[in-house]
Parts: sequence; C-alpha cells; structure tokens
Amino acid sequence: MAKIKVDGNEIEVPDHYTLLQACEEAGAEVPRFCFHERLSVAGNCRMCLVEVKGGPPKPAASCAMGVRDLRPGPNGETPEVFTNTPMVKKAREGVMEFLLINHPLDCPICDQGGECDLQDQAMVFGMENSRYQENKRAVEDKYIGPLVKTVMNRCIHCTRCVRFTTEVAGISELGLIGRGEDAEITTYLEHAMTSELQGNVIDLCPVGALTSRPYAFQARPWELTKTESVDVMDACGSAIRIDSRGREVMRILPRINESINEEWISDKTRFVWDGLKTQRLDRPYVRRNGRLEAASWPEAFTAIRDAVSAASPERIGAIAGDLATVEEMFALKALIASLGSRNIDCRQDGAALDPALGRASYIFNPTIEGIEDADAILIIGSNPRREAAILNARIRKRWRMDDALPIGVIGEAADLRYPYEHLGAGPDSLKEVVEGSSKFMTRFKRAKRPLILVGQGALTRADGAGILAMAARLAEQVKAVRSDWNGFAVLHTAAARVGGLDLGLVPGEGGIDARAMLTGTDVLFLLGADEMDLSRKTAGFTVYIGTHGDQGAHHADVILPGATYAEKSGIYVNTEGRVQMGYRAGFAPGGAREDWAILRALSDVLGKKLPYDSLVALRAALFAEYPHFAAIDGIAAGDPASIGALAKKPGKMGKSAFASSVKDFYLTNPITRASAVMAECSQLAKNVTPVAAE
Repeated sequence: MAKIKVDGNEIEVPDHYTLLQACEEAGAEVPRFCFHERLSVAGNCRMCLVEVKGGPPKPAASCAMGVRDLRPGPNGETPEVFTNTPMVKKAREGVMEFLLINHPLDCPICDQGGECDLQDQAMVFGMENSRYQENKRAVEDKYIGPLVKTVMNRCIHCTRCVRFTTEVAGISELGLIGRGEDAEITTYLEHAMTSELQGNVIDLCPVGALTSRPYAFQARPWELTKTESVDVMDACGSAIRIDSRGREVMRILPRINESINEEWISDKTRFVWDGLKTQRLDRPYVRRNGRLEAASWPEAFTAIRDAVSAASPERIGAIAGDLATVEEMFALKALIASLGSRNIDCRQDGAALDPALGRASYIFNPTIEGIEDADAILIIGSNPRREAAILNARIRKRWRMDDALPIGVIGEAADLRYPYEHLGAGPDSLKEVVEGSSKFMTRFKRAKRPLILVGQGALTRADGAGILAMAARLAEQVKAVRSDWNGFAVLHTAAARVGGLDLGLVPGEGGIDARAMLTGTDVLFLLGADEMDLSRKTAGFTVYIGTHGDQGAHHADVILPGATYAEKSGIYVNTEGRVQMGYRAGFAPGGAREDWAILRALSDVLGKKLPYDSLVALRAALFAEYPHFAAIDGIAAGDPASIGALAKKPGKMGKSAFASSVKDFYLTNPITRASAVMAECSQLAKNVTPVAAE
C-alpha cells in the first residue's frame, strides 16, 4: 500500500494503482476516453491529465503513470496530485478542442446520442467554442460484418476496440494504420470480424464510431424501459439488461457481474433480440385431419384431456427444453407425477448426468471466476469457444496472467484463441492421459489447483457415463478435489439443465428417458423441447408448449403458445450451480401465456389441479421443497465425496472421437433460429476462408 494526497485529501491505495485509479479512489472525477480497467494502458487520448506536485511543469497522463512512480517531497512529504488546478483545466480544454477538430456534428443522427462519453465530457471539460476553421477530414466507413456498424469520421483513435479484440477476444482483427491525420482503425483487409465477442466493441467505443448495425436508427435510450435479466443463450447465465419500448425488445446489453461475465456478453446474447418477435406462436393450435388449425384455449385443453384420459399413466411422458425456468419445470414435474407417470426428463441430448450421483457430479464446481485460480487446465470433449464464449474468454484471461499455464485438450483441435497441447481426440487418449506419464500429465499432477473441464460432447454419447467416471478418476488421481478446491467442472450448454437436474427431472423407477419417450409413449408433453431429432418420433399424441414455430411445433398435435425469457419472470441455474433471477421486460404476443400458468390451467382441466394460483405461491412451494433456490445469486456447493463415489463407478468407453455438442454457435435454440441476424452470422461463419495474410 502507498499513501498519496489527491486534492489535499490523503488516502492509502495499492502501489500498483495508476494515478487515475488513485484519484477515483479519493472521489475525484477524472475524464478519460482510452483508459479501461480491463484493457492494457494505451495513453492515447490525454484527457486524463493531472498535475503532480514537484513534477515537471506540465500535466501528466494519469492513466499511464503509476502511484509507485511518484516521489515524496524534499522532506519526505506525501506525494501530491491535483485534478482541478488551472493548469489541468486548461490542458483538458486543449485536448477536447483537438478531439473535436475533426469530429463531425452528427449528434442528432448518431445512435450513441444520449449515452456518449464525448458528449458528456465535452459539456463538463470542454471549451465554449472552437478556434479551428479548416475543413474536417473524411474517412471512409469500413464494413466489418453484419453486427457492428462503422462511421469512422467520428473515431478519436482511443484504440479500445483494437485492444479488446487482441487481448480479450484473442484475435487481432482490428488495428490502427497510418500516422497523424491519416491514421485509421481498420480490419486491414476489410473483411468481416469473426470473433464471437465482437459486439462488445460497441459498448467500449466512447463515441459513435462503432455502433450496433441491427439497432441503427431504431430508438433513443431515453425512450427505452430497462429491465435486468439473465441470458439463456448458453449455460453461463450472463447478467444482461433488456431494453424495450412498449411490447417490443429493442436491444440487449451486458450488466457487470464479476463472478460470471465481468462486463462482456457474446454476440448471440446481444443480437438475438430480433428473434424474440419473429415466427412467434401467439394462439393455440390443434391438429385436425393432418393439419394444424387455430383453436381456442378450451378446445386445445379438451383435446389434451381426451388424449390423456385414453392413455395409461406409464404411456405418458414429458421432456423439458433447454430454455425453461425452474418454476415451470417444477410445475411440469408436479403435473406428470399427479398423472401417475414417472416418464420425465430434462436431458434432451441424453447426457449421462444423474442427480442421484450428487450435485458435484454435474456442476462447474470451481466456478467461472475460479478459473483464474487454476494453475493447470484439461478440457475433455468440449469446444468452450463455441459452447460458452464468455467462459472461454475467462480461460484466455487466465492464460494471459501466466502464458506458461499448461492447457490440454482431448477432443476437437479447434482454434480456442489461446495455445494448448492437443493430447488426442477420443476416449483412448483420455485413458492414456490417466494411466500414462506424459510431459503434460507430469505438470498436471504437479499443479496445486488443477481444473478438469468435461463438456457435453463427451457426456451425450452412449459411453458418456464411462467417460464421466474416468474424468472423476483423473480428478482423484491429481488431487483436484479437496476441501479447499474442487477442480471437477462440467460445462453445460443448456440454460435449464442444472435447474432441471436440481429438481430431479430424470426418469423415476421404471421410467424411460427422453429418447425412449419419442417412441414409447402415447401422450408426450414437450416443454420447449426442440433440440431432439423429432423425425424419429412415433409417440401418439404430442403437446408442445413453446414460443416459436420450430421443430417441436411442427411435430405437435396441440400447440400451447408460451413466453420467452424476456416475457416472464423466472429462476435459472447456470452451469456453476448459481441461482439467478430474470425479470419480465414485456408481455408475450397475442394469446400466449407464461408457461407455468399454462400448466396450472391445464392441470385444472385434467382434474389434477396444482395447488398454486400465482407465481408467488408457486415459488413458495418450490422453496419449501428445494430451499437452495431461494438463495438468489448463491451457489449450493456439491459434496466433494460424490466425485470419489463417481470415480468408483464402472463404465466402458468407445473408440470414436469426441465432437462438440454445438455445431453452429449462432443457431442453438428456437429464438436464434428465428433471428435474421443470427442466420446471416451463421452463413458468414460457414463461408469464411483464410486469406494469405493469416
């Protein structure tokens, strides 16, 4: 720690702080454009100038000068910094005048208007007028893809976007060429950006040079209602803010959550909002004479009642989809149990995960933030860049903290945006790693906090149980599971999966799993289940409760329109077992209703009325049976002993190579498949070919 005086106030700060951070710690406001806490220091904009007592007779850039660089006074006095002297004021006015020399007067037509750093700081720290009379320079706009719109006349060369793509996203797709007035930010060869995190440069840009292309000219920030929610595009549960106008979602932005996404979100999370309003189901449908026809709610419920009454309990089944909330899965489980059936499953992909093995066997035990504490990482059957882009960025961050960090991969040899050692492609390689003494294994055993990441590409196979047990044996062997550290991590791809496993949404004794239900039931309930091969379905009567006209709706006999994650309040549990609450940003279109309310109304018609008439009552019943769901933002840690028990399980392993469970990053659920923006990104990703410079 170091002592420093800021504007006469003495404070104590860590000696690795910059002067800018120290000034903010003291409560002083220091303007900046290029400085960002999560990026390297560039010192480009010079807006953060301060006066250092005893230093040169000129202002100093506070972002590029450290507290440890200050010298005490001649008699050992505490170093002093001033942020509001006439020298500082004049210097900042001069910097602002230079920044505005070439900046166009675009505020009335700029999407950044109303939330622009340049606007705000020009008002507070700028001059009343400009002395510059010459023509402004003009820069050609660059096409960098369907997501980010460029108006490069506005660029002030802060290089935040360049540093983000290079340091956080892990691919140098943007850079600055030229000098002086000819300097430009560009993609060099002017091709579309390929990073799954590229949309974050929109938030980082302090002016309107980089804005959202799909959102362009759609709304002003003061017109929008802001709602805090949780992302369901993957299993990380990134903190997001949904901005809506009336019933329509206009954009999705990140919220800061240091434990999960810091302040980044993936492009799928940010730009999927157009899929919330297209191809929507807004009224019930009943199949008559082979065709789906619009019907009323009573007609749809009557058709379901007739089918259920004609089926025996053991021939009734239910499958919960990947986007379901905990509340509606709880209601579904209660309804199916009241009908006398034990056929219920939340594992559409057939993952070899069972809550009977203990919670530690199916959650990301070290937590996402805990990745930064790991000193060796082994990835089995996963491509985290595709399956959880935010989590992959955290692994890259850990690698940047120590570029000697041993990272091994068993599975696809994909570009993960950080170097790793490819140890093999399938179960044989995993067995060799466990039983062998390779150079990587020697380092892995030496690690104090090893992390073993098991992906769904390893668990959704027929031999998934054997692979999970082998991974647990490896965890025991390298002492990855201890009282102070649990490095056994299962990476999910479905937002609803951990919540469903916590609820016990797996077949009961004598019950059948999701795949068997497609052929072994007379009445099948699909709660947003669209990720299965329904073409092989021979089940008799199918009820689909969902939001979009996707695969589940095409194979249904009755469709009951539900609400998306933006249209209902609900609890989700992310891959690390963290309970999170998402709030409703708008209302579902037409006659669509919240899923739990549909199940409650249906139970009444079936003569098995569920004992709650409101979401509050439902949650009260949920919390009474499963108390850990009441601890919002809390993680109920799994018992490390269950990993040891799992390691003792027998299981055979096949020969085929592991393959990621996510084939197309942009098209993973009904909402993304309804999005025109995601379809364009998917097509672009398929057509990307390396160029000579790469």
